[in-house]
Amino acid sequence: MNERLTTPGCDVAILGGGCFWCLEAVFREVEGVRKVTSGYAGGHVEAPSYRQVCEGGTGHAEVVRIEYDPAVIGFRDLLAIYFTIHDPTTVDRQGNDIGPQYRSIILATSEAQVHEALAVIEEMGEARVFPSAIVTRVERAGTFWPAEAEHHDYFARHSDLPYCQYVVAPKVAKFRERFGVRRRKD
Repeated sequence: MNERLTTPGCDVAILGGGCFWCLEAVFREVEGVRKVTSGYAGGHVEAPSYRQVCEGGTGHAEVVRIEYDPAVIGFRDLLAIYFTIHDPTTVDRQGNDIGPQYRSIILATSEAQVHEALAVIEEMGEARVFPSAIVTRVERAGTFWPAEAEHHDYFARHSDLPYCQYVVAPKVAKFRERFGVRRRKD
């Protein structure tokens, strides 16, 4: 899928930081975000399935493709939210979710995003925002593969499930607490 096909006036960010259900649930609430799609990127298998990605051999990460209006929210602001709602200091892991598909990764869709992401990581490292080094990878985006339909709007449709209550909901609550002014008003 071509990362450049977007809503007119929008840019695209592709972020991975653990289970895509978590990232999707948060970024759907962000003012200026027009569309969030869970999927896979950064691997070497054409059109991978969820099962293939979970088995760890495709090289893909679970990611979200975010279409956003840069007149409302900038890439740096999206990164501030991203670095708040996941742990960028663990390799191939977010809590109990373990494997390369859960890696912390920014798949930049432009040279400007590459430079911005690296600058943010450097600034956070110098400020010692986290007790350990940031291991988030910054790479150029390749092909994005949308996840199967059952993974879209997962939290909205399954918020009563234990995983959603214990893993997704706290991330949504953290976003709301820390970035309330960035929350969608509609």
